Amino acid sequence: MKLLLDQNISDRLVEALADAYPSSAHVREVGLARSGDEAVWTFARERGYTIVSKDSAFHQRSFLFGFPPKVIWIRSGNCTTGAIEQILRKRQPAIQEFCEDQIHAFLILE
Repeated sequence: MKLLLDQNISDRLVEALADAYPSSAHVREVGLARSGDEAVWTFARERGYTIVSKDSAFHQRSFLFGFPPKVIWIRSGNCTTGAIEQILRKRQPAIQEFCEDQIHAFLILE
């Protein structure tokens, strides 16, 4: 299960979550820091990533295009990096199940 963290999520989470989500990356690490949503979407689709974002744009994109890639939308407002880490750790079993299923295009976490 590989997560691609969007620009609106701290790149420090890649290392902090390496035990739970190995092979994950941040858009900055893969040269997409200033890229638009379409480039991020294409990169994730072609390389088997699930996009994690606090922005609704990828959620909306999943309605238009389906999956892959899958999208995790974190709707917890303005919160700390530590809070996002805890959300992703606490929901790890559900996230893994979501990434493996062949039905759902997005998962909303609050």
